[in-house]
Amino acid sequence: MLFLDLLFPRRCPFCDEPLKPGKELACPPCRTRISYLIEPTCLKCGKKVKDTVEFCEDCSGRSHYYDRGIALYEYQSLAGAIYRFKYKNRREYAEFFGKEISEKLGADIIRLKPDCLIPVPIHRKRLRSRGYNQSAELAKVISHYLKIPYDDKIIQRVQATAPLKNLKLKERQNNLKKAFKINRNDVKLDRIIIIDDIYTTGSTIDAMAKEFRQIGVSKVYFVALSIGKNDMEV
Repeated sequence: MLFLDLLFPRRCPFCDEPLKPGKELACPPCRTRISYLIEPTCLKCGKKVKDTVEFCEDCSGRSHYYDRGIALYEYQSLAGAIYRFKYKNRREYAEFFGKEISEKLGADIIRLKPDCLIPVPIHRKRLRSRGYNQSAELAKVISHYLKIPYDDKIIQRVQATAPLKNLKLKERQNNLKKAFKINRNDVKLDRIIIIDDIYTTGSTIDAMAKEFRQIGVSKVYFVALSIGKNDMEV
């Protein structure tokens, strides 16, 4: 492992500089600059809210198919890291991010008593071009640390939807209609947690949650690496 670290050094998820061989998954100086999402947060989706309100503007104005969600970071604080994680083959970041989620949000995750972790799938064309699904990489690491099964085959993205970053809420919802399909008829899950890298409007999580509701899943939660504003472009 040390030899591989010398040949192909891991990179810090925050500054992207090569790490010294060893157990560190992020630069010590970068760790001190990590911006975690802190309360008060929306009781539904987990976005930052003012002290005087319980729900964010989005969740107070419409209903969701999922039950509740939580996130670890504010998106703006690590936008570059997430971009590299998704599009620049920095799948190694998953080890750090997955461990962080497990350590910081693990107690909350276990308290929900999920039967399974379900990563948000990407379309097969995107998977072929990218080579990996960053949400599945996250789910794999969280599963390892928290000893909760994960399943990246149970639901499939059957439509190559247009990128959501430039779409408004209604356009996102229409874009995701019939985008997902459950692959098995013998699903016996009662409580699931959907794993994603970014939560914005909740359109993707809702589209998946709707499919799971239709096969009898009673509780659908999500855990996101980061969370952004509703009008954010990602």
